[in-house]
Amino acid sequence: MAGFWGNRGNWVKSAHNTKWCLIGCAIGDLGTIAYFQFSDYDVPALTVMLLAMMNGLITSILLETVILLRAGFGAADALKTAMGMSFISMLAMETAMNGTDYLLTGGAILTWWVIPIALFAGFVTPWPYNYWRLQRHGKSCH
Repeated sequence: MAGFWGNRGNWVKSAHNTKWCLIGCAIGDLGTIAYFQFSDYDVPALTVMLLAMMNGLITSILLETVILLRAGFGAADALKTAMGMSFISMLAMETAMNGTDYLLTGGAILTWWVIPIALFAGFVTPWPYNYWRLQRHGKSCH
């Protein structure tokens, strides 16, 4: 690789940043799906997936805020920075994870074999965007 897309250091950093976004998104997303899967509520899959996406965004922002607080940011700056993260990246991640789940199970259903595939899809989908954002603007998810 050469040129714009050939910065190995930014590929590694963007992968690390994408990993932290994935952890935050997965906590809320998978937790929401599991809640509805193992409860007595009869909620349409689309509703569960939309709630899962919303909760994934919230937990990603909360995780990022905690990371920034530990890095020495003040509380207000940490929250503002976390909320200013790339929602494009997080939405792409959430859409890829839920789309994969839906395509493989036909609904909002967690199974042992779907989770790693959904997480992989959630990682690789926004990773090039996160690299581009870091390379072009010096900004990343984390």
